[in-house]
Amino acid sequence: MNKDEQLKAAINQKLIETGERERLKELLRAKLIECGWKDQLKAHCKEDFKHKNTLYMDKIMWTIMQFK
Repeated sequence: MNKDEQLKAAINQKLIETGERERLKELLRAKLIECGWKDQLKAHCKEDFKHKNTLYMDKIMWTIMQFK
């Protein structure tokens, strides 16, 4: 494990121990809902997949990752 990976692991562990990781996840989730991002992503995916007969997880994930 290199120094960057060690630092990342240490920070993640501290966030978990203090409960901040869950708090930050909930804050991010709430902000994304508040700004409409979640609904926009859902509408984008529905429209994109409407014309496809077969869906594969890798194509679904690619579509989600390309959403801006």
